[in-house]
Amino acid sequence: MTPRTSGRFAALPPYPLADMKVMRRHMEADGVDIIDLGAGDAHLDPPPAALDALREAVGDNRNSRYAFQAGHPDFRAAIGDFMAKRFGVDIDTATEVAPLIGSKDGLAHLPFAFIEDGDSAIIPDPGYQAYLGPVILAGGTPHLFPLRPENDFLISLGDLPSDVVASAKILYLNYPNNPTTATAPDAYVEEAISFCREHDIVLAYDIAYSEFGFDGYMPRSIMEFAGARDVAIEFHSLSKTYNMTGWRMGWAVGGSKLIGALTKVKTFMDTGQFLAVQAAGAAALGSWESWVPGNVDTFRSRRDAAVEAFRAAGFEVEEPRATMYLWVPVPDSEPSEDFARRALEEAAVIVLPGAALGAGGEGFFRVALTVDEQRLAEAAQRLGRLTG
Repeated sequence: MTPRTSGRFAALPPYPLADMKVMRRHMEADGVDIIDLGAGDAHLDPPPAALDALREAVGDNRNSRYAFQAGHPDFRAAIGDFMAKRFGVDIDTATEVAPLIGSKDGLAHLPFAFIEDGDSAIIPDPGYQAYLGPVILAGGTPHLFPLRPENDFLISLGDLPSDVVASAKILYLNYPNNPTTATAPDAYVEEAISFCREHDIVLAYDIAYSEFGFDGYMPRSIMEFAGARDVAIEFHSLSKTYNMTGWRMGWAVGGSKLIGALTKVKTFMDTGQFLAVQAAGAAALGSWESWVPGNVDTFRSRRDAAVEAFRAAGFEVEEPRATMYLWVPVPDSEPSEDFARRALEEAAVIVLPGAALGAGGEGFFRVALTVDEQRLAEAAQRLGRLTG
């Protein structure tokens, strides 16, 4: 007999569009020029400081030992310096920081500290799938709130059902938002903090795109807001800002009780990220002032070129003031997965259908600004021919 999987495993949603990977391989084998705007994984180099630090740290035998949850002291110190310089927030790096193997690591482990059978978590829809799956695996019930233009792509906290609020243990928020590119006004963040304090809910604030603000906009840390440390834990990532997706480096900050709970769960799950990579992460954070603005400007230039090209190709596109994406309405009410499949088959362009990130994303597709301006323009022209 084949061992049966658990009911929680069975409740996980299927991976969408799995057949498109096979289709892509066959097309590339036939010499088709495919433009990939799907994954948010830019083909750009990490900071030279991170590369230099990694080369040096790899040669230090002390970095081959277990990191455990304490991690590299230089990485913790760099996190504290970054939070102070960037957000004006003082963090106790001994008790209010958790080094992570990418922010997904922390987001995925958080439910195991706070969710019991019958509890719920409030999750944006569409949203990062690292919110949904772990809640299910921890025995909780996801309550998906559709992010739509009419609610400014915000979770309308006052519209949540009373029974969901009563059973909720975690509220996931992600601003600047992937995939919608929305930003949260200060008044909304303050409302969310008050809502979580009133209902004894953990506020998981995913700020992986903290540095991707354009035209003078600079996203704020939730730790800048009064009362946040009591209820909020904030998740940061080096993946996008520093072009270090495969390095798997991130961190969480928050009040010592919340950080302590996450850290305790992680002690049973892993023994920390390779210390040499943490040393490189410290160097990357140390280059924030000198290196990050230029990298962000690259994405601003790509945003400008992509918005212009997609509009010229007949798409209705809002100009985002944050993130590395465009969130584009699918023309003619075509299902987003059908459009994405046709985009690959007929135009050799990969985009992410909104429905792949949740039913609330239906009607849109996501464009990742991972290629240069010329390729973005070419992709827009190809896709425009699908709507003629």
